[in-house]
Amino acid sequence: MGPVRGMKRKRKQEKKASKEAAAAAYAASQGQEPSDWWDDFSKRITGPLSTSKGLDDFESVFKMSRKTFNYICSLVKEDLMGRPSSFTCLNGRVLSANDQVAVALRRLSSGESLLTVGQSFGVNQSTVSQVTWRFVEAMEERGIHHLRWPSGKEMEAIKAKFEDIRGLPNCCGAIDATHIVMCLPSVDPSNSVWIDPEKKHSMVLQAIVDPEMRFRDIVTGWPGSMSDAIVLQSSGFFQLCETGARLNGAKTELPEGSEVREYLVGDAGYPLLPWLLTPFRGRDLPDAAAEFNKRHQATRLDLPGEMWRPDKHRLPRIILVCCILHNIVIDLEDPARDRLPLSAHHDSGYRHSTATSPTRPPAPPGRSSPSTSPVASLPDCDSDHHLPPPNPLAPCKPPNLLPAVLSKLPNMGFYWATPFSQPIG
Repeated sequence: MGPVRGMKRKRKQEKKASKEAAAAAYAASQGQEPSDWWDDFSKRITGPLSTSKGLDDFESVFKMSRKTFNYICSLVKEDLMGRPSSFTCLNGRVLSANDQVAVALRRLSSGESLLTVGQSFGVNQSTVSQVTWRFVEAMEERGIHHLRWPSGKEMEAIKAKFEDIRGLPNCCGAIDATHIVMCLPSVDPSNSVWIDPEKKHSMVLQAIVDPEMRFRDIVTGWPGSMSDAIVLQSSGFFQLCETGARLNGAKTELPEGSEVREYLVGDAGYPLLPWLLTPFRGRDLPDAAAEFNKRHQATRLDLPGEMWRPDKHRLPRIILVCCILHNIVIDLEDPARDRLPLSAHHDSGYRHSTATSPTRPPAPPGRSSPSTSPVASLPDCDSDHHLPPPNPLAPCKPPNLLPAVLSKLPNMGFYWATPFSQPIG
């Protein structure tokens, strides 16, 4: 009789699970979510994450507030639920739109492996992978309006803030690049082109940010062997600036009657251009030059490149979505932004290079065009070429700063290599 009773009990449990799955599927198809979704979802979390400090704090798991999470769900829910799928938990429960967004955000924000995320949320590895990629595809289309070049009115506000906090007139943004470490098979014949100066396989990400650290333009997809200067030269942004289609706003007249055009600030890895100011080099600089470097340093950004390691073909799109999510947190004035721990340094081993060589680099082999994308940005603290930044809470504007800026503008004789036309895959 024991086996019979056991079989009946098993059938009863399966029937109950089937009814719950059907109800969840119907609710999801109607765009419904239980009001206590997080309360229910958090109880299903297992493994190390379930015992982590502050699990009751939504922000500790997803690095954003419930308000921002709900907004993201509203952007992608139609795409996630509009396509047929059979995404379920290990207990057979159908994943709702909120469940899928939660899985994807945890994967993207934590960098944890498919196995770890799956164990935490009770889903298998393939489900984590498929749900994350479907989320990336949806966010590319639905969230791209959060990553765009400023309008005329927005640019005026950006320039005013840069001048207010650092005394740099008509500054439109800060540019920097980082290396995203990748995992490539050793049999890949194109491996060598991805090897960076640190002997790691990586992809370069170039980003331009505003004073709020919002991404305004990003480029990625190029191999780690390329320098920051050549990545810039190969970008569409460079072509727009060179043809006068970007950074072409009104010049600012200075007290002594001189004028300064719109420009970006970048580190010593970039060339000095009419629209790109880099630090003064050398020691024992005049006071004006040293002061300029201090303000320039404080305005620049640093891009941390620590991520989990998908393949090189999907990585640019994943980076793009991470940047979009970063901007959404800023755009929604998410209070979680101020509570997240940030690093102010490059990854271990990676330092800023200096744009000094006029030689043309060899064109890397490849098959398809590079993608355009982004990544997170932080204040830069590299001291190789710069003095420490001044206290941001007490900015000052010495009268000798502007001549220092102007003295750099006529010296634009940097040799640029011809853009190579052979893209990489």
